Amino acid sequence: MGQFIAFVTNLQNLLSLGVGVLVFATLITLAGSFSGGAKLDTRLKAVAVRREELKRRSRQAIAESGSGSAGLRHTDDGFKKRVVKRLNLSKMLEDPKIADKMAQAGYRGPKPLTTFYFFRFSMPFLFLAVAAFYLFVFNDFGLPPITRVTAVMFAAVIGFYAPNIFLANSISKRRLSIMQAFPDALDLLLICVEAGMSIEAAIQKVSLEIGGSSIDLAEEMTLLSAELSYLLDRRMAYEGLAKRTNHPGVRSVATAMTQAETYGTPLGSALRTMAKENREMRMSAAEKKAAALPAKLTVPMILFFLPVLFIVILTPAIISIQDTMAAGGG
Repeated sequence: MGQFIAFVTNLQNLLSLGVGVLVFATLITLAGSFSGGAKLDTRLKAVAVRREELKRRSRQAIAESGSGSAGLRHTDDGFKKRVVKRLNLSKMLEDPKIADKMAQAGYRGPKPLTTFYFFRFSMPFLFLAVAAFYLFVFNDFGLPPITRVTAVMFAAVIGFYAPNIFLANSISKRRLSIMQAFPDALDLLLICVEAGMSIEAAIQKVSLEIGGSSIDLAEEMTLLSAELSYLLDRRMAYEGLAKRTNHPGVRSVATAMTQAETYGTPLGSALRTMAKENREMRMSAAEKKAAALPAKLTVPMILFFLPVLFIVILTPAIISIQDTMAAGGG
């Protein structure tokens, strides 16, 4: 036990452990890039379940003869649901935009929402307990008590915002994955529509073809096809796509498709224009990132490249000077 405490309180060991965790995370990320097909199959199966749910909801709405029922309700039972319900966390931590954010991150249904509220409530206490146990039991680093208390409270604040940070990161990565493949998906959709396919069949075909480039976009296209087939108002399907992606390019495409459905405007020309605009948006985003790259590389070059460069240049000269001084002294 003493050896374990000594290991945990050693700053060098903690740094080594952190480096090991980062290396392991890098390997897991690289390995995950080779399993895209399995993820695509799993997520398309989940969308198929959503399709069946929409079908049941449509049948129920027809059977009820427009009684205004909301349709089938999701159920979420479990420990986290009981905690959220007993403590009324959905009211205490209420966020009117959280449902839209969960959809933008790819999480649908009440269970992810319950999980978010549960972790947003529990993470501050968890971070506070871990920080307090470490700073007041294992190693205080020679800090005064007031500094340690401040660090513990800061850890609790980080724990409170950690679920929001995770959710924002998930939304950003998913939106980037969608927008990188969206212009190509519009080109494929244009080809299918001009070949005479219906919009539902064209979207379903594109969702199968675009899965190799973006699993998230394939999932959204499949879900759009299902909603077009089973929702009472097709306009709701396009609005749902725009809301789930929350990107101006997708929103403009959804508006164009809605106008084509409502007023009978040519869909092919609209898709051709939207594909060009989204391709330009993707190119401008890449140019903006490339322009910001030199400024971002300044600090890494100062910290990592320049010291190594100085070592490589100066070490032979230092060795030569030492040899000359040693020979002169002999």
